[in-house]
Order: sequence, then structure tokens, then C-alpha cells
Amino acid sequence: MTNAGPVLRSKQIPEHIKYFRSGLCKAVGLQSEDLEKPIVGVIHAWNEMGPGDFHLKQVAKFIKQGIRAAGGTPIEIIVPGLCAGMSNGTQFSSYSFPYRDFAAAMVEIMLQGYICDGAVVAPTCDYTVPAYLMGVVRVNIPSIVVTGGYMQPGEYGGRPVVMTDVEVAYPRYKSGEISREELQSLANSVCPTVGACPLLGTANTMCGVTEALGMSLPGAAATSAVSTRLISNAKAAGRHVMQLIQSNIRPSDILTKEAFENAVITTLAMGGSTNAVVHLIAVAREAGIHLDLDTWDHFSRRTPFICSLMPNHPYNTMKEFDRAGGIQALMKELEPLLHLDVLTVTGRTLRENLLHTRVLDREIIRPLENPFSSEGGLAVLRGNLAPDGAVVKVSAVPRTMMKLEGPAKVYGSEEEAYVGLMEGEVKRGDVMVIRYEGPRGAPGAPEPVSVMHGLIGLGLGDSVALVSDSRFSGTNKGAFIAHVSPEAAAGGPISIVADGDIIQIDIPGRKVNLKLSEEEIRNRLGKWIRPEPKALGGVLALYANLARSLSEGGGI
Repeated sequence: MTNAGPVLRSKQIPEHIKYFRSGLCKAVGLQSEDLEKPIVGVIHAWNEMGPGDFHLKQVAKFIKQGIRAAGGTPIEIIVPGLCAGMSNGTQFSSYSFPYRDFAAAMVEIMLQGYICDGAVVAPTCDYTVPAYLMGVVRVNIPSIVVTGGYMQPGEYGGRPVVMTDVEVAYPRYKSGEISREELQSLANSVCPTVGACPLLGTANTMCGVTEALGMSLPGAAATSAVSTRLISNAKAAGRHVMQLIQSNIRPSDILTKEAFENAVITTLAMGGSTNAVVHLIAVAREAGIHLDLDTWDHFSRRTPFICSLMPNHPYNTMKEFDRAGGIQALMKELEPLLHLDVLTVTGRTLRENLLHTRVLDREIIRPLENPFSSEGGLAVLRGNLAPDGAVVKVSAVPRTMMKLEGPAKVYGSEEEAYVGLMEGEVKRGDVMVIRYEGPRGAPGAPEPVSVMHGLIGLGLGDSVALVSDSRFSGTNKGAFIAHVSPEAAAGGPISIVADGDIIQIDIPGRKVNLKLSEEEIRNRLGKWIRPEPKALGGVLALYANLARSLSEGGGI
């Protein structure tokens, strides 16, 4: 940690540029005395389409109040968020994962281009949280992340409901089991407020990861988006970033190897989204920390699964997690497994932050000695179908499907797979394979959400496995094997699977294999012809040419 006093980049520019900059700033209402104070970028993801982002302009207002009260000059910048749910199941979903890297670049560009001395960033959703983290890590100025809080769960038929219930219900509507009016009534109920969808999907997983890394104030992740606590947290972050600037505490002081291991352990203990694997690897890469699938698997074998929320649990949502004490309470229970002397944005260590913390609901966060499972909620599989690895959310797999084998039903896209599913091509005991949907193949590694939820809605979620070189939403619940690497577009073995080939899945044994001889696999790969790229222009073509494997965190 460096403590040489404040490093105000905005005051170190040449004198003639200061006058030039001063003249420009007058046009936006900044006075000379404002420019003598630390300049703090307040970047938020506000837009009028994303439920997780819609309230962030108000959040930014309170962040700015805190900065001004502590003697800084805030400048508000919008790097819009993207709600992946708006395009899931369509050709446009390929933009969601690339958004992460382009948004990270925009955070970097804005903080560097305006020569900010510090930053408070306010993201909420799946890709925005890792994007903002990646951006502030690159710039490496004193920074705090204010995550935007969780959406209140809806209620329908006397039970809590979330947005995924709509896709699960759609096949029931198509079969005539429920009416169009009932389906619409359910859709009207699932998102009663703004915020991150209230199950432990990718958004809330990544908000929890950010807090576990020490990059947001304690309690930030499990805070309702419509609570006064979010306002208080925003103001506190604005005030506190000024202390970080004074002490010159930067992301590089906080994001150590030990901090990333803490985040991995915390994610495993709550059965977080498989997307956390690719996002954390990417953030670690920006921080100069080596984090790989072997690290995840190492900690998965020694971290008990002690906190079960939707979709792992039938009805416990982020609201219940909040009541139990949130990420800080979970980390308190995990203390024997964590690195407690890591620094956090509070300026204190994790040990100090947790000193007076306690678990408030033992039904939600179990003791280490009484876990839901003795191993973590995520696992890394390898085998001749995934030589570079694949990922499964073990906590969401039915116990009867931990070991299975079945004939492959192969599809070359999510759209093709969904049509086949709805037309009855997929039978109980099959293993669906969706390929050419990886970072380079799709391009953009879209999530086959419609297929996942369609399987459940058709009553096949407890008998049909799904294997893909793409990613799965944090909402997945089933024997769904994701991130198969190398991907089909890179000539991975998944590219040569044929209908009827037997696929063997052994989750406890960490295996996913194609039951073919090595010679047969080599012969098929030798005859494989790379297909024409799907994207010929625009950002997707750029992404397809540069994207890393999902086993390496994806991205460019």
C-alpha cells in the first residue's frame, strides 16, 4: 500500500494547459476554486430501458453530495448499462458479453480523458459491474463501487416470483395449461421495482463479488434499490473516496491475489452465477493477477455451500439474504477460510470490517459445519469434450443428475435449439448440445436462456442435460454444462459431436466426455471445416477476431 499523500493528477498538468482547461470548465459551471479541489469522476449506468439502471441518476446525485461535503469536485459521467434480459433469446443477445469490454474501455477513457483524481462508479447489472471494475482497475486511481441494489421480488399465486418465471411459464401457455391472461398477469408481477433481479443471478452475484473483493462499502450488495440505505451508502461512498484520495489507496492496493481468492470462496459458498468465473478471471487479468479454472476448482473442493438463494432455492431471494446480513455475514461465517488481513475501500482490513458482524438468520446462512453441500456451488469439469475446461453450477443440478450419460441432440445455435425443443425433438435422457455460440462463434457467447427455461417449463429439467460452448445465465437450474473450451469455432471437440453420440457427465468426478475413441475424435477433427464467420462487420466482427476463450475470461 502506498501512503505518500494525495496524488492529484489534475493538478500536475502543465500550467498553460491548466488555463486552457479552466476556460473550458467555465462553460459547464465549474469555477476556479472547484478546479483546485480533487476531481472525482462519478460514472453511472443510467438509461431509460434497464430496470437495474433506471434509478442510478438519483444514486449519483447522493454520491455527488458526499463528495462535495468532503471537499471534492464531482463530475457526472454516464456510461450506459445494458440489461441483457431485453435481448435474451434473440439475435441481438450477442451484444451483451462484448458490452463488458467496450464499457470497460469507456470507463477507462472517461476517467483518463478528464484526468480524474478519483472515482465513484455506480453499476448494477450483469455486465456493467465487471465492466466498471475492469475500467477502474486499469486507471488505478482511488475508487469505490456503489452497486445499485436488488429489486424487490414480485408475488403471484401466493409465492415470490422473478422474471425467469415468465419464460418457464411460456411452454405451459403454449400447451394450453395456462391462459394468455394468466401469462400476462405473471409478467406484470415479476418486476415490481427497479434494481437487480432479486434472485442470485449474475447481477447480484457480481455485486456480491465486488463487496467480497473489498471494492464496495460493507453491506452494499444486499441493499434494496428502493431503500434509504442505498442513499446513505451512496453519500458515504462519496465522502469516503476523498479519504482514499488523501491516503492514496488505489485498486492495486486492494485487488491482491488474496482478495481474489476471497471473492472466489464467497461466490462458491453461495452458489453464484457461472458467469462470475469468466468475469473474475477478466478483472484479475486487469489487476495483473493470475486466476484460472484450476484456482476455481481448488477452492470449490474445500469451500462448503452454505447459502442457498434462488435459483438454487425455491423461494429465498435477495430480500432474505439481506435479512440474514448479506455478504458481510456470509464472509463472517467463512472467516476460517478467508484472508482476513486484506485491505478494503474502508481503509481497514477485512478482519476489522467483520469484527462486529454476525449472521442474523441461520436458515439462510448455515454454519460451516452444517452446509447444504460440503463442496462449493460451482465446479470445473474436464475431459475429451472440454480439454480446456467447462463450468457447471453444481448447487442448481438435481441430485439425480450428478452422474449421467445420454445421446447427444446437436444444434448449431440457440434459436435452432429452441425451435427443436418446442417441436418435441428433445426427449427425456437426451443431452442437448448447443455449439458455435462461444465468444468467436456466435460471436459474443450469448446465453441460451430461452432453452434453459424452456426445458424446465416442459418438465424436462430433471432429465435432460445441456452442454454448450457459450455461457449460461445465473438464473440456470439444471444439469447445464457451460464454457466448454476450446469452443466449436476454434476447432474444439464439441465441433465434431454428432446426433446420437453418447455424452458422459460425472460432476463429482469433474468429468465431461464424449464416448468415442481418441482415433475417432482425431479423424473427425481432421475433417472439420471452419464455418464462415457469422458477423462480417461492426463491433461483433471486431470482437470475434480478438476474443479470448471463456476459460481465459473471454474479452478482448
